[in-house]
Amino acid sequence: MNPYLFQRYPAVADLQGRAKRRLPYFSWEYLDSGTGKEHCISRNEEALREITFLPRLMQGKRRATLDTELFGTTYKTPFGIAPVGLTGLMWPGIEKMLAKTAATYSLPYCLSTVATETPEVIGPIVDGKGWFQLYPPEDHGIRHDLLARFKASGFTTLVITADTPVQSQRERQKRAGVSVPPKRSIKTYLSAAMCPAWSHATLQHGMPRFRTMEKYVDATDIAEIGAYMNANMGSLDWDYIAETRKEWDGPMLIKGILSPSDARQSIECGANGVIVSNHGGRQFDGAPAAINALPDVVEEIAGEGKVLFDSGIRGGLDICRALALGADFVLLGRAFIYGAVALGQQGSDHVAELLISDLNSNLANLGCTDLTQLATYLQERGK
Repeated sequence: MNPYLFQRYPAVADLQGRAKRRLPYFSWEYLDSGTGKEHCISRNEEALREITFLPRLMQGKRRATLDTELFGTTYKTPFGIAPVGLTGLMWPGIEKMLAKTAATYSLPYCLSTVATETPEVIGPIVDGKGWFQLYPPEDHGIRHDLLARFKASGFTTLVITADTPVQSQRERQKRAGVSVPPKRSIKTYLSAAMCPAWSHATLQHGMPRFRTMEKYVDATDIAEIGAYMNANMGSLDWDYIAETRKEWDGPMLIKGILSPSDARQSIECGANGVIVSNHGGRQFDGAPAAINALPDVVEEIAGEGKVLFDSGIRGGLDICRALALGADFVLLGRAFIYGAVALGQQGSDHVAELLISDLNSNLANLGCTDLTQLATYLQERGK
């Protein structure tokens, strides 16, 4: 624990502010934006804030352990790092930072198909804590090879993203002129020039590339590969899930589930669990707050599969809220990106320490000495 960092950046929001100052406008807008009028982003946060607990005091000094077992692996925290695409646009080499944090703090890091580093590079760094997020390719040969590569690189858990059948409009990104790769324009160059640390790192690493997918498109141009993926990846049906289950012999999760019936069908197709998520408000602005969808999904597949939660988590108290409503585990994406952009490797590590410290503080103030008992501390809505 770094006392200086805890004083200077006591919350993820403080790292978010520094990250915004260090990033060119187009990179920040890609990271921070949602879609439509971004009501879904605010809906996620507002719904989480409405969940309150009733503390029970005089519990002595006993502290709750944060250790959490998932699919035969014990993690030191009940949270992990969610997949984020095009990470190299936010900061070059950021996947390595996140992987090191995951290995250091014994928490999972989910590498995306559309990240800018390969499983062969990240696998050894993440040291057995790697998960793989699959954007499903229509070409089954590519799917088979991707799964084999991630398995060979030591990744343990497959996460199939279901909630991106097409790319959303993301109007805010369009207004900001976000493109892949960034447009070669005076506005882009000026924006980059105002962020010398980002520009220097980009010159050292080169422009971001979808390195994992380069093998299949026979190109390194990110625009060409991006166009190929938009045309040939994302669409899913239940047969595809069942076929993928036959090819992957490890734990498999379906991400982007809001409907109990979809959760049920996921389990029947062979998934070991689901991730309740509305893609952080980046895909469909009319979706319900993910936290409001969580209890019904938990009730539907209780005892038959794990239920993880993602979307809107901003700190340790939000993690407590999701766990109390039945989530077995929680994932955060933007928070770790903010930390790494703000302070590099120590920033990514600092986010892990912030969340651990915040969790311990909230649990102690709640009087909760066991994560599995959090539901008993929930206050009834409206009281």
